[in-house]
Amino acid sequence: MGTATNVDATAVNTIDWLSTPGATIVVPVYQRQYRWDIGGCEQLLADVRAVADSDESHTHFIGSILSTRASTADAADLVLIDGQQRITTLMLLVAAVHHAVRDSDPDMAAELARVLLADPSHATTKLRPHKAWADVFQSVVLDRRTPGDQERSSRFDDNYAFFRSQVGTSEAPHIWCGLKKLEHVSIALGADANAQQTFESLNSTGEPLRDHELIHNYVLMGLTHAEQTEIEELFWVPIEQNTGESIGSFWQHYLIMTTGREVAIAGERGVYDAFRTSFPRLTIATLREHATQWLSYSEAYRTLLDPTQAEEADLSAHLTFINTFGRGMYPLVMRVYREYLDGLLTMSEAIETVEYVQALLLRRAIVGISNERLVARLCRARHDGPDALRHAIARITPSDERVKVALKYSELPHARYVLGRLAGATDVSECDVEYIFPLAPGDNWSGDGNREWAEYTDDEQNSHRALAPTLGNLTLLEESLAERAFDKSFQEKRPIYGESELLLTSDLASDKSWGTAAIAARTTRLTEIFLHVWARPVTAGIDDDDLTPILDAKRRRGWPRGWEREFDYVEYRGEHWEVHDVKYLFHRIFTRLWADSRADVVAFSADRGGPIFDAQAWNGEWDALDESHFLYMGWDSKYMLTAVQGLLDDAGFAPEVFVKYSYIGAVM
Repeated sequence: MGTATNVDATAVNTIDWLSTPGATIVVPVYQRQYRWDIGGCEQLLADVRAVADSDESHTHFIGSILSTRASTADAADLVLIDGQQRITTLMLLVAAVHHAVRDSDPDMAAELARVLLADPSHATTKLRPHKAWADVFQSVVLDRRTPGDQERSSRFDDNYAFFRSQVGTSEAPHIWCGLKKLEHVSIALGADANAQQTFESLNSTGEPLRDHELIHNYVLMGLTHAEQTEIEELFWVPIEQNTGESIGSFWQHYLIMTTGREVAIAGERGVYDAFRTSFPRLTIATLREHATQWLSYSEAYRTLLDPTQAEEADLSAHLTFINTFGRGMYPLVMRVYREYLDGLLTMSEAIETVEYVQALLLRRAIVGISNERLVARLCRARHDGPDALRHAIARITPSDERVKVALKYSELPHARYVLGRLAGATDVSECDVEYIFPLAPGDNWSGDGNREWAEYTDDEQNSHRALAPTLGNLTLLEESLAERAFDKSFQEKRPIYGESELLLTSDLASDKSWGTAAIAARTTRLTEIFLHVWARPVTAGIDDDDLTPILDAKRRRGWPRGWEREFDYVEYRGEHWEVHDVKYLFHRIFTRLWADSRADVVAFSADRGGPIFDAQAWNGEWDALDESHFLYMGWDSKYMLTAVQGLLDDAGFAPEVFVKYSYIGAVM
């Protein structure tokens, strides 16, 4: 058997590896800038705390670190090919722990210094970042920031401030215990190894693991073989069979349903991260309980994907109707259908909710309002009961007046679905959408049998074209009849319409001519039926100017371009605030609640380890709330918005706070 000579992979204790005397870890010039945000730091700290709480034999694996010996520098230098982000973040955490105990525990401080410093006598950091930001990193780790650095903005400052706020002197030994239980695979390359090829082999196997695959591994990891087999056969395989290729969407929709928060798919393993947050620790006992619920909802999801599986024809029809609008409302409808199956809702109650959802989506599409980012707020409302959901739907459903105007002049969305329901037909798959006045009439087309299209004035032609895709000019026609009606004038199509089995279409045979007046009159008649079929819930409520609930506001990394005008305004419990950016919103919410609901602020900050502290314990941007309490303002935008959402949620004010995105904020 051959032996590898250019690659040496060894499982090592991370702190021991970092503490190697005399070694310096160099980040090469070609490496990307340090990018971890506070969310990543929160996860790292949570992992360290978890392993610190576990048995002495437990460790936490942080992955692999790829390095090679420097060819021109000191022989002890390691060039970091892969692992810069993790090592840099670990160093910032170690620095925060070190600064917390340096005056109270000199022995621990000395141990921590061996991790941070390559040469204690010269106080140089063991990690040497790219020279473009090496000075910033060293000023943070060595706590040598000058007064001029207080307004400086960098990921090093932000993440260190977060760790410093979280780790106090009393908890430092516990965190240090967890840090000493971290392990990784150290991959050292020999002089003749191809570093780039090795890096690509480690990080790209053709296709990265998808969210549901990561969830699968997470669920089974740590179980015995017998327990893994049990969960796999009794739960996971049936869930896969129920959801098929849509298993990733199932987990996303399940988490939106249960958390009432939006869960992003693209990038950052959003669904998997949300799953881990919802299920941070799974023992075999709790796993069996949770998996039973997952399986039951996957059965409901299977019916949403294929509504013909529903035993009740009426409910099956409405689930089919929902699919007209895509799967965006699946989190809400899945819960409603599951509650019906469990006997918690009657069929009429379930259908009523699904009807309201259809009315919401269709009316918003007709008046030109986006249906994005609605479902989480409705799931939260449904958690508070059917009345709360009905009120929430009414608030964001366009009024009858707005719909009437839009139906007169706007193109009808989802035309086959709308016309089918107006006709009272359960199956219109064999029908075509018929434009009574055609979209592209020939010169010989006539609406009254007298004048041909070529004789119409420009204004008349433009008026007809404008109304062609609207409700009043559309109907359904059986395919066999549609073939005969193609490219014919209205007088020639009248008898063909009369042969239709759909009253919506056969009624057209009684019209003597067709033009803008006939379209307008038919629009008025059909609109009255439309408003009855897609009724808005009867409850107090107004159109809300497309406001976004604060819990659905978009969390953005760093300070994206244009963030200073992200909002047009903020509605706070009936008050109109001229607040245009996250930083101002963060400050105003915390200072307002400090005055109005101080106990909630104190409890939130104590639970989260910030952002309010009893001293300005490190350099940065602060605001004094009173003589002994200070609000730290140096967080990034994602942390600030998360804190605002968390505080308002805990205080019970979140349902009364909305943001109105500006044009810039909407496109950022």
